[in-house]
Amino acid sequence: MEAGFTGMNSVTVIQASQGLASYIESTVPNAKERGVVVGHDHRHNSESFARLTAAVFLTYGFKVFFYNTLVHTPMVPFAIQHLKLAGGVMVTASHNPKQDNGYKVYWENSAQIIPPHDAGIADRIQSLNNTTCTWDKTLVDTHPNCIQDQTEALKDAYFAAVRNLVSTPREILTATSLRYVYTAMHGVGLPFTQRMLENFGFPAAILVSEQVQPDPEFPTVSFPNPEEKGALSMAQHLADTSVIKTTTSKTAVVSSMSPNSKTTTTTTTTSQQPVGLVLANDPDADRFAAAERKRDGSWHVFTGDQIGTLLGYSLVLKVANRDAAAKKRVALVNSAVSSKMLRSMCNVEGLRYEETLTGFKWMANKVVELRDVEGCDTFFAYEEAIGFMTHEAVLDKDGVTALATFVELAILQHEKGLTMVDLLEELYEKYGFHASDNYYFICYEASTIKSIFEKIRFGGANTDAAIPRSNFRRPDGSVLRYPLTVAGFPVTYIRDLTCGFEMRDIPAFMSKNEGADVVDIQQGEFYPTMPVSASSEMITFELANECVFTLRTSGTEPKIKYYIEKKGTDRNTVSEHLKAVVKAVGDELFEASKNNLK
Repeated sequence: MEAGFTGMNSVTVIQASQGLASYIESTVPNAKERGVVVGHDHRHNSESFARLTAAVFLTYGFKVFFYNTLVHTPMVPFAIQHLKLAGGVMVTASHNPKQDNGYKVYWENSAQIIPPHDAGIADRIQSLNNTTCTWDKTLVDTHPNCIQDQTEALKDAYFAAVRNLVSTPREILTATSLRYVYTAMHGVGLPFTQRMLENFGFPAAILVSEQVQPDPEFPTVSFPNPEEKGALSMAQHLADTSVIKTTTSKTAVVSSMSPNSKTTTTTTTTSQQPVGLVLANDPDADRFAAAERKRDGSWHVFTGDQIGTLLGYSLVLKVANRDAAAKKRVALVNSAVSSKMLRSMCNVEGLRYEETLTGFKWMANKVVELRDVEGCDTFFAYEEAIGFMTHEAVLDKDGVTALATFVELAILQHEKGLTMVDLLEELYEKYGFHASDNYYFICYEASTIKSIFEKIRFGGANTDAAIPRSNFRRPDGSVLRYPLTVAGFPVTYIRDLTCGFEMRDIPAFMSKNEGADVVDIQQGEFYPTMPVSASSEMITFELANECVFTLRTSGTEPKIKYYIEKKGTDRNTVSEHLKAVVKAVGDELFEASKNNLK
């Protein structure tokens, strides 16, 4: 948050809301009558910005459902779908630093906006930025079209909508001895998480008292993101110092020498052990993180991909009894930079798998397409940045339903004397071991970043002659010269979402055209099925050794990111190949030393 037209402040919020209201009015049928929903978290100025947003929509003649208490972000997309609204806004900066805030826009399908609506809204904002239609925050309290008294009813409706999320019999859940620590990371998640746990009969969580109440200063963490190193330390410490007492009784019948004399004895044993599970939401509770104590007493902090794999498997268990045709209507979705273990799982189980661009806006809109166009009826989606959609009542990531799904699975494991890490090992055996290395290089020169990706795409001077390259000539005359080996492993697949190219089974194609100086690619041929954008860099390679990696730029930071994953059965081989590809990405593709990447 800062002054000026490039920061988030009252002026830019009003301008954004004017453009959004105008665009929705002109694009969505019966938009004013259907109305919009506006929610906010606890950050500095969140309520003020939400009131200004609502005031603009009221001034434009919209009905506005305004949450009059703090809500977690999923309550906005839920309300849109539940009430069939024309759109919605959530004021939140999620897990960003305390000085930030944000303005999250949802469309009438309850998913976040994607093209062409994002550009259309931006154009409308620009065309109206010479005026501010209202500054009156009190319109929320006085305007007849503002509806505040439905807040609690909508919360009730949310919990009712997800009541089939958990399928394990309640008596198993209530009887479990599994216990866990919960932190809301100074955010809004506590009341939603507590009610979710209570509704399903889960044990109450042990609370990190210093972190469960909303506090916009985030005083106990340097960065309020559960993914950050050390963010779960306070919760882990509480788990280490909290003791579970377990009492077991054993009854024996002892016969004496007299045939009619028997004695019954009962032995009671009490054991103590520390709490073994930590659960966390980010401040707006749309993300979920977890850590589990290992048998040696150390902690395993689950990655987003590991949680995604476990939650995906939870859905596999729930649809296990469906026939083959019904399973094809079960769709699991993740982003291009997330683990392909979900794909492996779907291939084995006969389920539908889809991959999208990075970001839940793409996954949610893909789910809408699969539901409305292709007839799928059951969904799971996730991104590696600890965002999970485990119930279609919310077409966005929801940290509260993700937490409940995770706890159900953890209880089932606990009742077998096993852990979630044990389950991961089982899944590696069943679907293949998947290991990843995701990181980035820092580069402050846009021209250097551009030249790096152009060299990957088109070759050029000082290209290593020992590395074979493609010779695909496009209709505009440019020749795509992608490397055909990386770390010595043949490239089998390339998808370039910057220039618009996608090819499978590359070795066979090259063999078929062996000896040709160039191979002409016709207009529209080998064009990706995923959206293409020349404004950002993103290239994916798959190798013959079952390694897949994506290279992309960041939209907000001076970073060149890589996401590399290797699948295999022998873990030593997986590790060796993964290290070799990581090194080759830095040395062969990014030429990190030559380009002074940090």
